[in-house]
Amino acid sequence: MPSLPLRVLFLMEDLCYGGTQRQTLELARRLDRQKFAPIMLTLTGPTDLDAAVKDVDIELHHLGGGRHVSPTFFLQLATRLNLLAPDIIMPCTALPNIWGRIWPRIQRYWRGGNSPRVVGTCRGGGAPARQHERFLWRLTDHMICNSEALQKILLNFGIPQQRLSYIPNGVDTDFFVPSESAPSLRDPLILCVARLAGDKDHMTLLSAFDIVLKTHPLARLRLVGDGPEEAVLKRWAAENSAGSKVDFVPGGLDMRTHYAAARVFALSSAREGQPNVILEAMACGLPVCATSVGGIPRLVEQEGSGLLSPASDAAVFARHCCRLLDDDALCDSMGLAGRQRVVRDFSFTAMVNAHEDVFTRLK
Repeated sequence: MPSLPLRVLFLMEDLCYGGTQRQTLELARRLDRQKFAPIMLTLTGPTDLDAAVKDVDIELHHLGGGRHVSPTFFLQLATRLNLLAPDIIMPCTALPNIWGRIWPRIQRYWRGGNSPRVVGTCRGGGAPARQHERFLWRLTDHMICNSEALQKILLNFGIPQQRLSYIPNGVDTDFFVPSESAPSLRDPLILCVARLAGDKDHMTLLSAFDIVLKTHPLARLRLVGDGPEEAVLKRWAAENSAGSKVDFVPGGLDMRTHYAAARVFALSSAREGQPNVILEAMACGLPVCATSVGGIPRLVEQEGSGLLSPASDAAVFARHCCRLLDDDALCDSMGLAGRQRVVRDFSFTAMVNAHEDVFTRLK
């Protein structure tokens, strides 16, 4: 048995602003330091959240030197894992969940039992395919997913129930709180906080917003985030008249000023796990318009805390946004219901305790 505290290595592709990155940071910083010593290792060099990691005294290492993944990361990784000597590896996102399983399994073959345990993670609607979970789950000692929809997919791949845990994301309800003004008293601002990536399907949101402007010409759309689709989305904004009402804002660590300014929170994802930003928006008392994909229906109760539409259906999405822009009472009541639900069901304490239980059982 290893001596406590257990060294838990969170293997990340990067520490750019993003839901998985922020959720992992919150988990690592809240671990009981008497029992667990968190370490973070990224495939890139320093990025957005490095300072936040160091501020909470978490050991941090990088395989690369810039914002892009080092082309030789898979070779460097084996050596770095030997040097860091973790008891448990928890890879996050696709590349870490592939190579962060392969090397420990090779080490286990050569060393017998003297290799770290691997807790695989599956987050986001496209993760099972990107991470080749149908085959690679066998290289893990345990799997964690953050939505019931993903749990069903993984069980269908043959993962034994005892090796799979569904742990919902958490949110800090003391940090994310409603502002003094009710959503209905604010300007008609529709807010989307999400990485500018294909899974988030911002094009459907832009098309919906174009429809919204026909009846709400004073409305604005604020897209907060960075990502590979940024140039495509900005080109659409430049080529369409609705683009003059769309604001692009870089991602950041603290989104509270954006939540406080918005009347409606919108997320038009084509694939999802359990998006942190919806929990944050609900904690801040915002009504939600979102697509009914992945774990979103587990968070947003239709006609309760928000309105759900089919993926890629800009017309229905626009109708829901207009409904919340038109109906002050509905807007505020859904915001209140969302806040109450998050406080009741999605605390950080429950999320951290569940992870600690998994780590403890593996050693």
